[in-house]
Amino acid sequence: RQHEAPRRVKRAWVIPPISVSENHKRIPHLLVQIKSDKQQPGGVIYSIKGPGVDEEPLGIFSIDKFSGKVFLNAMLDREENDRYRLRAFALDLGGVTLEDPTDLEIIVVDQNDNRPLFRQDVFTGRVVEGAEPGGSSRGGWAGGLSRPLCQHPPGAPLAAGTCVMTVDATDADDPDTDNAALRYSILEQGAAGMFSINATTGEICTARPGLDRETMGVYNLTVQAADMSGDGLTTTAMAVIYLEDINDNPPEFTKEEFSMEVEEQAAGVDVGKVFVHDKDLAGSPSWLAKFTILEGDPEGAFAIRTDPHTNDGVLSVVKPLDHEVRDRFELTVSVQNERPLEPSAPASPRALATVRVRVRDVNEAPVFRENPRRISVLEGTPPGTAITTYTASDPDTHQIQTLSYALLYDPADWLQLDPHAGTIRTKRELLHPSAFLQGGWYIALVLARDDAEPPLSATGTLSIEILEVNDHAPQLQPPAGVLCGRPGRGGTLLLGATDDDRPPHGAPFHFQLSPQHPQLARNWSIARFNGEVTHAVLAVLVELPEGPYSLPLLLRDSGTPPREQQQLLNVSVCHCGRDGTCLDGVLAAATAGAGITLGALMIILGSTVLLLVLAGLGAARVRGRRRALRKGLLQRSRDDMRDNILNYDEQGGGEEDQDAYDINQLRHPELFSPRAKPPLRRDAPLSSGTPLAPRKLPSSPSDIEDFINEGLEAADSDPSVPPYDTALIYDYEGSGSVASPLSSIVSSLTDEDQDYDYLSEWGPRFRRLADLYG
Repeated sequence: RQHEAPRRVKRAWVIPPISVSENHKRIPHLLVQIKSDKQQPGGVIYSIKGPGVDEEPLGIFSIDKFSGKVFLNAMLDREENDRYRLRAFALDLGGVTLEDPTDLEIIVVDQNDNRPLFRQDVFTGRVVEGAEPGGSSRGGWAGGLSRPLCQHPPGAPLAAGTCVMTVDATDADDPDTDNAALRYSILEQGAAGMFSINATTGEICTARPGLDRETMGVYNLTVQAADMSGDGLTTTAMAVIYLEDINDNPPEFTKEEFSMEVEEQAAGVDVGKVFVHDKDLAGSPSWLAKFTILEGDPEGAFAIRTDPHTNDGVLSVVKPLDHEVRDRFELTVSVQNERPLEPSAPASPRALATVRVRVRDVNEAPVFRENPRRISVLEGTPPGTAITTYTASDPDTHQIQTLSYALLYDPADWLQLDPHAGTIRTKRELLHPSAFLQGGWYIALVLARDDAEPPLSATGTLSIEILEVNDHAPQLQPPAGVLCGRPGRGGTLLLGATDDDRPPHGAPFHFQLSPQHPQLARNWSIARFNGEVTHAVLAVLVELPEGPYSLPLLLRDSGTPPREQQQLLNVSVCHCGRDGTCLDGVLAAATAGAGITLGALMIILGSTVLLLVLAGLGAARVRGRRRALRKGLLQRSRDDMRDNILNYDEQGGGEEDQDAYDINQLRHPELFSPRAKPPLRRDAPLSSGTPLAPRKLPSSPSDIEDFINEGLEAADSDPSVPPYDTALIYDYEGSGSVASPLSSIVSSLTDEDQDYDYLSEWGPRFRRLADLYG
């Protein structure tokens, strides 16, 4: 078998890559002609397939099927497609393949048809003021960048100075040609030329010293990017650089002296402001000021703080000032920043200012130097006694003013006050005990007032201690008793005593048999009871016969000086049983309870019974008179009488009042016993007792007005029934009563002054009354 040698492809059918420039405008343009040697010319049919022919984008390339010429039919854009790969075919006229398909590659040659584009229109960076060229960055940054700032690609030249930010641009042209080789530059930044840019990397750095935020706080740079290594197409952008503030400027006062004014006695108020200026950034820590009072305020009456909005110093008063003590202050105030100055800042002395404060005089209220004033007064001091002089002083020594005094609070009306001298005297005896005393002290308030416009006043408290006086002797309690007449067995009696005086003028009490009757010591003895200070034991010394005994005893308290009093002790000696108790208990108890003889007891009981009988007869007589009068009126007035009988002589308080007071008590007080128990007042508490003295009835029955006024005065003077300044409610008269009010009682003092002619107009029922009174 013979091996076939590999076929040699003809050179005319092998097509090298074809280059064509983008944006070629001569259309159609012959690119290449392909040939096949298998047939005579005219006997071959040529065709191409691939992108740009029968694939998208269509219609860019075409071929003459008889000559094999390949044409460009449209402009190419390298940025869209930089090369095309086609397949070429050769067939005879019968459609038989003459050649194997061959590759046809068309390369699009780049042209510089794209400008560079910055990634941002505005780049932003920051750098601290005073940054030196050639130093390291202090927080420089570029807004919108995703890569770190100031990174240098290997081998790239560095821009001198402190890196602030980096600007970068892109170019759509072929990066392997100069069409995409970019170079950066600063077109405009002002006359100072404070910044430079790395032409290759786009880094912007400081170029010279002297960055001062107070001189220029923002730099606007116009940067350019150019392709063709700086000689081609260009584009521009803005680079904005902000200078960050540092504390390189101390605060300074706007002037050396400030004047202010404040009223005396004012505390916690602002006096005024001292104004400062700081060139550093307002609101920053480098701008915030701190003030100090160096001199002129040894008592610490002033304070100064910083207004956070204006950075000015606010001077205030923290302690009340007194114009009479000191009317002017001269303060030395300093100011500095909260943060210390930067070492690079120029050295300067601390700013100082003088603040002059004038204290303005105002009217001040009087002052009681001793408040409260405590004094002691003996119980029972007679009225008119001067007990103290309680005066105030006026702090306004530079103003001529007069003080006057008045009693602001004197609940018991015990005191009287001299309005000019302030001397306080007793108005009535200061008694003890009293409902107005609190722990033995009486509290009154004194008002002092000046005569300024408007007047000011002060209140002083006067505390009066009512000193107890030993003005009561002890009283024997009980004054009578029963004991067995046999010594040793029931022959003792427990004695006690009470004293109205308070300690130390009361107990311990001393009991003894009257020294005027020494013979009593033969049969009786008195000894202290188990160390008690208020009790003693009476004992018989010899066996005594049964019967009553009156023993004169001498009782003495422990006051200074002591008070003593001789009193009778009624003792009933009873018949003793075996156990020392009295067998005749009833008689002994009756005799001991009375404390008097049996005959005297019978006389008192008889008199009581007689008085009760007389009172009953008097009441029956009055009731008989009322019945006779009622019966006569009813018998003489029979006209128009129906089923109901009305009693018109009941003087009630109204239609709804069933428990009213009898008006006869006011018209005829002689018919009622003055010793009767007064009715219980409805506004009085249950614990209140009966007044010490009963009210005296009016001498004339018709003087009802005086009688009521006396009753009202008695009620107002009773301290045990609060409130003391309100009218008393005697009874509820109901609502909607047609009866006349009680005030009509005083419209006339006697029955003769009253006109009863109107009774004749009331009908038949009142005809009899009209005849009697009309």
